[in-house]
Amino acid sequence: MTLTDGRPEEKAESRPVGLGAAGWARWFWRTLTSMRTALILLFLFALASIPGSVWPQRGVSDAKVAQYYDDSPALAEWLDRLWLFDVFKAPWFAAIYLLLFVSLIGCVLPRTAAHLRELRRKPPAAPRNLARLPQHAVLGGDLTVEEAARRLRRLRFRVTTGPDWVAAEKGYLKETGNLLFHVALLGLLLAVGAGALYGYRGNVLVVEGDGFANTVAAYDRYMPGQQVNAESLEPFSFTLEDFQATYIAQGPKRGQALDYSARLAVSDAPGAPERDYELKVNEPLDVNGTLTYLIDHGYAPTFRITDGQGQVAFEGSVPCLVVQPATFTSECVIKVPDALPEQLGLMVAFLPTTVPAEGGEWVSVFPGAANPTAQVYGAFAGDLGMGNGRPQSVYEIPPEILKKMKPLVMKADPLAKGEKLELPGGAGTIEFTGVREWVALQITHDPGRMPALLSAALATAALVFSLTVRRRRVWVRTGAGGGPAEAGGLTRTEGGDFGEEFAGIVAVLNQGSTPGVKDAR
Repeated sequence: MTLTDGRPEEKAESRPVGLGAAGWARWFWRTLTSMRTALILLFLFALASIPGSVWPQRGVSDAKVAQYYDDSPALAEWLDRLWLFDVFKAPWFAAIYLLLFVSLIGCVLPRTAAHLRELRRKPPAAPRNLARLPQHAVLGGDLTVEEAARRLRRLRFRVTTGPDWVAAEKGYLKETGNLLFHVALLGLLLAVGAGALYGYRGNVLVVEGDGFANTVAAYDRYMPGQQVNAESLEPFSFTLEDFQATYIAQGPKRGQALDYSARLAVSDAPGAPERDYELKVNEPLDVNGTLTYLIDHGYAPTFRITDGQGQVAFEGSVPCLVVQPATFTSECVIKVPDALPEQLGLMVAFLPTTVPAEGGEWVSVFPGAANPTAQVYGAFAGDLGMGNGRPQSVYEIPPEILKKMKPLVMKADPLAKGEKLELPGGAGTIEFTGVREWVALQITHDPGRMPALLSAALATAALVFSLTVRRRRVWVRTGAGGGPAEAGGLTRTEGGDFGEEFAGIVAVLNQGSTPGVKDAR
């Protein structure tokens, strides 16, 4: 056979038919919305949250993140590239979150529709031979269809009847609990998303005697949601009147913290009267849904610095960062740009409980301020570089600037309260005048917090129903055709023993009472 142009007709090749774009899309959607995929994504969601508790997170423990960079800069750089210091803002965390959200919606909606249809469907008619069922019993007495139906309804079965049979079923709460569990997970995800959009979080360091007003400018670090503006902040304020940390003084656990307590004078709104509040680690201050948490603390020694011309160039407290948590040995930097004839930069170590050590060293042996001293281990004169408009950290002097400054003192003896250190060359004096303490606070407003709690409670209750309730069916034939009355039953879910409950049902059908019935759901 030839074509019209005289060439022989080529035999058509047999090729497999591909799925096509629509087929692949259907396959992807069915895979994504399957129960197995939802469970895998839920497991990945929980697994992805673990790094947030293993590594310090920005906005919660900024000082620890900075310490990580100091201790292991190469490792910290790689961790940062993988977003492990910002786990809950990471693209891979958001991808798992969104896929889980879509998977749950695609899984719950069709199952809900199927469950509603199942709830409207009547129990199926009785099988012809009840003796073949896993549970079977012959009933005594003259049992009518109406009486059998009445007794089964009393046990809270859904009942339908036929000419000589009764069909009953219950246990729908199992699937209802399963669906409610997934709906609660969706609610939990929505609550977290709402908190991210309409909530905000900020960190601030407050020294004893100082105050805080809930404005954007007052925060050391401020992280608002996308729908938050400056007017969204609750207009409260407070003053940190006192902070107390209690430690174990004797024994093998000496120096271990027992309690932290910050005493605040709080004003809930501008012009409102002040109220006292004791802020503790697990007892945040709550002002109309805005929570203030106590997350860290340290020492802020006070100094008076006189320059070379006899003028007081600096007087006040300096927050120190803890470098040895066991003894609260801390370090701080004092920058004195107003000193004359040259600016001064001072590096100070604060020792809460000072004792001499070998080699002429001084160390702290206890975190409480039993014998506080301040030791100047670096004093420099020169340009601090603060006039170029570039921001600087208050906790360090940049190394490139420090190299250009003139060293004055390197590791002086510790100063007790009230003692002075004379700087060489007539540069001035530094006096250690007292000790205050600082607290680090995290202030959060999360409108999704209560919905998340309710969703978690609903998920727990629904999971209990899903794991404990069993779907079961019971049929009764009254023997109207001349045979004996009999009952049969089976469970539609695996697990558990239906025999004991079935025996109680048979007793009810025989006697009209409910002895031996263990489960009446």
